[in-house]
Amino acid sequence: MKDEQTLSPAPDPDPVDGVVATSCPADSNAALILASGEVFWGQGAGFPGAVTGEVCFNTSLTGYQEILTDPSYAGQLITFTFPHIGNVGTTPEDMEAVGPAARGCVLSASITNAANWRAAQHLDSWLKKHSISAITGIDTRRLTRLIRDGGAPNGTLVFSPNADLDVVAALTSAKAWPGLTGMDLAKEVTTQHTYTWDETEWTLNSGFGRQEEAKYHVVAVDFGAKRNILRCLASLGCRITVVTANVSAEEVLAYKPDGVFLSNGPGDPEATGQYAVSMVRGILESGVPVFGICLGHQILSLALGAKTKKMFNGHRGGNQPVKDLTTGQVEITSQNHGFVVDRDSLPEGVSETHVSLFDGSNEGLRVDGKPVFSVQYHPEASPGPQDSHYLFKRFVAFMEK
Repeated sequence: MKDEQTLSPAPDPDPVDGVVATSCPADSNAALILASGEVFWGQGAGFPGAVTGEVCFNTSLTGYQEILTDPSYAGQLITFTFPHIGNVGTTPEDMEAVGPAARGCVLSASITNAANWRAAQHLDSWLKKHSISAITGIDTRRLTRLIRDGGAPNGTLVFSPNADLDVVAALTSAKAWPGLTGMDLAKEVTTQHTYTWDETEWTLNSGFGRQEEAKYHVVAVDFGAKRNILRCLASLGCRITVVTANVSAEEVLAYKPDGVFLSNGPGDPEATGQYAVSMVRGILESGVPVFGICLGHQILSLALGAKTKKMFNGHRGGNQPVKDLTTGQVEITSQNHGFVVDRDSLPEGVSETHVSLFDGSNEGLRVDGKPVFSVQYHPEASPGPQDSHYLFKRFVAFMEK
C-alpha cells in the first residue's frame, strides 16, 4: 500500500506592515490588498487603475456580464469562483443596466477567449470600454474561504501595466473605506428621469420583443432595477413606468397604477429607507398591489415594521435553494444580497413565505389578506434558473383581481 502523499497548503498572501510595501513580484502588475493587510498578487486586466470596495464572491457558473452590470453590485469587488470567465464573450443584449455597477472583479485564470456565436466583444476589451479594473491569476479558492470564514472584507484592487503599484496607499484606502453598512447606494444607481418600458424577454432567433397590447399599468420604483425584471413584467402584459428611488407615494399614485413594483438595488436598506419607507407606507395605505424584490423586499419589510441586518458574507450566485412555505416546493434561485430581513422581527399580520435552505434566513413574505408580497432573491433569472418566474404571474393575478 502506497504512503499517502501529504499536500502542502498554498502559501499565504504577502503581508503589508503599513509602512513599507512588499515588492511586486516580477510576473505581477496588479494586486488585491485587503484591509487586514493581506496582498494577493496577480496580472491585471481591463482598465488600469485603483478601486476600493467590499470584496465578495459569486458562485454562478455563467452570466458574468449580467452579474457585472447588476446595479445591486454597486460598491463591490466581485470574486468569481468559476474559473472560465470570458468564454462566451460579451454582447449588448446581456446588459442588465446602461453600464457595469461593480467596482472591479477578481479572477482565477486569465480571461478566456470567446467561443460563443452571440459574442460581440472580448471581455477584456469590454472591461476597458467601461473602465472596470480586474485582476487575474488569484487563488480564488483561498480568497473565497477567507471571505466565508471571516466575512466580506474591504479591499483595494490596483492594476498598473508598468507594475508601479503603491501597496501602502492601497492598504490605506482599504482601511479607510467605511463599508456598506449605513451606505445609501440606491441614489447612485437609480434613474434620474422617469421613463416607460415596453421591451419583452429575449427569444432565440427573434431577440427582444415589444409589448404592444398592455393590460396593466405598473409603476416600478427603481432602486437599481435590472432590465430583465422589467422584461418579465412586460412579457405578461404590463406597461411599465419607471420612477426614481426618492419618489413620493403621491407621485406614484398619481400615475393610477394597477400595481407597484419595488426593485432590487445595492447598499444598506435602512439608509435607503430613510426616504423610501414613507413612500411605501403611503402606497400600502392605498390598497394597490405591491411586489418587491431584493432591496425592494427589504424596504417593504421596514415599512411594515420589521428590521434588517448585515449578513456575515451574503448570498451571491445562481445555485441558492429556497423553500416556498406555502406550497412546500423547493426552487433553485439567483441571489445577490449582503443584507437580510430579520425573520424574528416580522410583525403580526405579516407571514414568512420563503426560507433559505442554506442558512434558514428569510427569503420572502406576504401581508395577510392583502395583495402585498416580496422575495429576497432574483426571480427574473438573468443569470440563473427560471424556477421563480411564477412570482411575476402571481403579481399579475393580484392586479387582475
